[in-house]
Amino acid sequence: MAGGTDRTGTGGDAVTSLSQIDLVVVVVYAIGIFGLAQWVSREKAGHAKDTSDYFLASKALPWWAIGASLIAANISAEQIVGMSGSGYALGLAIASYEWMAALTLLIVGKYFLPIFLKNEIYTMPQFLEQRYGRVLPVLMAVFWLALYIFVNLTSIIWLGSIAVNKVAGVDQNVALVALGAFALLYQLYGGLKAVALTDIVQVTLLVLGGLVISYLTLQEIGGGQGVLAGFQILTDRVPGHFNMILETDHPFYKDLPGIAVLVGGMWIANLSYWGFNQYIIQRALAAKSLAEAQKGVVFAAYLKLLMPVIIVLPGIAAVVLAPDLAKPDEAYPTMMRLLPPGLLGLVFAALIAAIIASTASKINSIATIFTLDLYAKARGQDAVSQKHLVLVGRLVAAVAVIIALLTARPLLGNSDQAFQFIQEFSGFFTPGITVIFLLGLFWKKASEAGAIAAAIASVVLSYALKMGAPEIPFMNRMGIVFLASLLLAATISLAFKHRGGANRITMQGVSFATPATFNIAGIGVILILIALYATWW
Repeated sequence: MAGGTDRTGTGGDAVTSLSQIDLVVVVVYAIGIFGLAQWVSREKAGHAKDTSDYFLASKALPWWAIGASLIAANISAEQIVGMSGSGYALGLAIASYEWMAALTLLIVGKYFLPIFLKNEIYTMPQFLEQRYGRVLPVLMAVFWLALYIFVNLTSIIWLGSIAVNKVAGVDQNVALVALGAFALLYQLYGGLKAVALTDIVQVTLLVLGGLVISYLTLQEIGGGQGVLAGFQILTDRVPGHFNMILETDHPFYKDLPGIAVLVGGMWIANLSYWGFNQYIIQRALAAKSLAEAQKGVVFAAYLKLLMPVIIVLPGIAAVVLAPDLAKPDEAYPTMMRLLPPGLLGLVFAALIAAIIASTASKINSIATIFTLDLYAKARGQDAVSQKHLVLVGRLVAAVAVIIALLTARPLLGNSDQAFQFIQEFSGFFTPGITVIFLLGLFWKKASEAGAIAAAIASVVLSYALKMGAPEIPFMNRMGIVFLASLLLAATISLAFKHRGGANRITMQGVSFATPATFNIAGIGVILILIALYATWW
């Protein structure tokens, strides 16, 4: 293979060294992006950052920043390294997470954002409090903090450290600490504004870097005959890796259970992730207007259509170019060794960009939920100053990173496909979350008792099905648990009605009509999805 020094060929323990020019590129990127983050988040003379500035970027994000930041928050090590590893193991079918997300984003933009922005929602627990009462939002805030720290944050820096180790030869423990510390410092001063306004640079690097790797892997497979020839050879060599809908006898059917990917449990996961997930939706909530937020989610939807080309395809190519990897999650770092000096540094910087951007987003959302939904309410909104709340947010961010660094190896060190681990673990909770928010948004009779019952039932039923019927694919399990939790929530809501005045979410003035540009762009996404699934069914 061309590129950096490959010490052990294509084996599972292969490690690459960065050349001097690669190191220069990475250092210049690190200094440049850190400086840009501080510059874009500066305040006017005499103005001290308040909670709106730090946690919601002063509610002034433009559409391009929203779209880029949505992708940067989403596409990180667990996507790039983890999903590429799943591409290596099971093929293009894993791309459904990306392609179905594009359609989900359109739903979020058309039906969820108008309600959230009209009611001036800044966190998901705040919505739950205004819709249901005081008990549920506290429970969910604690849950989200645990999920973000022990699952999301740990997975990003752990998989990121694998990539840094495999590509740059840096000790994994050193890489782990360095990634966490840089992401913390990157957003510590500027908050969400520092993250969102620099994400256009991060996403540009990510997309270009991923396209370069896909190009070079196909060139290598094609033996100099071109990318299209390489792609044809790849599909001929591993045809089973290009089935979007897996049959029941497929070895990975339990991960992606056939047609249920299109009409079943994946919708539960996607609606929960893109519509009700704080560190994702926070970007849209910080928009300068609803129209700007909707343009941002459409931009993100088109970027999602492109993601499998730059993430999944290199993993599939690795089946041909590096068939003896010890773990699937080593596929993407191994393919990076195709890159020549200089370009390797640029693409490595792109990978680091994705890791840092997503880590910083998680850190900021952890700080937001703890500070605004737990600390400020416990102390009393009027009892603490804005400056004090920003300080608390920064301290919480630092503590969260330290916890994630200490728990990453124990939690993920033995996982072969971290992306699938994340999906299955989250799947215990997402059915209940989706029920709670969908009923809260669109059914006036939904009560706090019903919502709490759905949350508890989601975990209990998911665990019972996993233990009692492990043969059921987790995605199907999510669908079953969703329907059961929905029925339970509706029944209990009718039996134990809402307290008077508990629902403070207004629908007055909310319109689900969208501009022609949004509708045309949405139709474009749908047509592209139809073409993709028709081709690779």
